[in-house]
Amino acid sequence: MTSAESGDADPDTSVDETESGADAATDVTSAVVLDHLPHGRPDDDRPRYKKSPLAYALGEKNFRLFELRLGDDSDVSIGDKVVLFPAEERDAVEELREVGYDDLSNTAHSELEYVVEDVVEENERRFVDFYNDAQPITLRLHQLNLLPGIGKKLRNNILDERKRGPYESFEDLEDRVSGLHHPRDVLVERIMEELRDDDLKYKAFVGRDS
Repeated sequence: MTSAESGDADPDTSVDETESGADAATDVTSAVVLDHLPHGRPDDDRPRYKKSPLAYALGEKNFRLFELRLGDDSDVSIGDKVVLFPAEERDAVEELREVGYDDLSNTAHSELEYVVEDVVEENERRFVDFYNDAQPITLRLHQLNLLPGIGKKLRNNILDERKRGPYESFEDLEDRVSGLHHPRDVLVERIMEELRDDDLKYKAFVGRDS
């Protein structure tokens, strides 16, 4: 990940369909704004007229983090959804690049978990299907074991119960699987862990096609 160093997104590290990073991000269609910096980054010492408004945002499909360079007349607020791809459908966003968790502003850090919770809540079917579709990673490690608090016994309970039929909702999961409490929150905790630690060996949500 490339940290930000100027008021404008660096075109050499921007993510676009014509750039080498396109394959990694073209599946991201929209993102939720985590912070809006109308005068660019505060650590940018250039005159204000040379700085473009910026935003930090979280991709809804695969939880990639982006720094967005916005148009001067863009009307963007925290919590808004903005189009990233395809480029011809962008309105507020003029340029974007992928960044890491440590590159985010303090406000973006504060908003991140709330936004992750909202994305999971709004896409319940998609995230319930993680419990339905999770598969072994190795002979000893299962995707379900990546989730906080899920050891061998609880994993087997989830697998045994899903043989009776797919889980339909988070409520259904909690009702049917003994010992599985707050299955939505378990996913949110794992997603946040993957966002914060770029060096995790296995990632189930961040940066994956969804």
